[in-house]
Amino acid sequence: MKAEPIGGGIVVYTSEEHRFGTDAFLLTAFSHYKEKDVVVEFGTGCGIIPLLMQKHRPPACLYAVDIQENAIAQIKRGIVESHARGIVPVCADLRQLWDDAPLGKVSLVICNPPYQPPGSGFEAENASQRIARHGLFCTPEDVCQSAAKLLQTGGRLCVCGRPERLPDYICAMRAAGVEPKRLRLVSRTAQDAAWLFLLEGKRGAKPFLQLEKPFIMYENGVLTEEAAALYTNGEEKP
Repeated sequence: MKAEPIGGGIVVYTSEEHRFGTDAFLLTAFSHYKEKDVVVEFGTGCGIIPLLMQKHRPPACLYAVDIQENAIAQIKRGIVESHARGIVPVCADLRQLWDDAPLGKVSLVICNPPYQPPGSGFEAENASQRIARHGLFCTPEDVCQSAAKLLQTGGRLCVCGRPERLPDYICAMRAAGVEPKRLRLVSRTAQDAAWLFLLEGKRGAKPFLQLEKPFIMYENGVLTEEAAALYTNGEEKP
């Protein structure tokens, strides 16, 4: 494992199997989580999202869930090194949840899921990498159905993914009773096609999807003000 400080005394431990990228910063900011929130993250990996939240304004409680024991070992080390509080690592299959899961009591579920369906593209030989990247145990339907069990009425599910998988998540949300409410597309520059979507759904809400302005990462080869804020304040600017 490699220690990677992200500021504010917070350290994330990464490995070949469990690392982090810009999408984690984007999803954390997009979630607009609050200090009073009870949060569950599916597929926490190295724990970058819980530890980012710890850096800025920790939620009341955060369950960091992953099916892989090596991922849980990484986040536990990050919690100790960062003196983090309120993060509960849970080694569990998100499809089955865990024995004392807070059913119907969660205000925010967040998930940066595997981007590729099983059997698509080049599959890594390493089993941990296949699980993390290819959705072997984490389909859109799995994420949305399990989130619906945890969320209170009005609770939110925030996910990100490649644009070609957006229809899958919209359909899976609606089928689970989580209405898609907010969508934002992320592009490298204003001239480039989107490479990522950010989608929020609310349990039990009425249909109405708000399409937000695109998030642009670079302008003239330099991070935009909004993108730079991800790495400093951890916030999207309106």
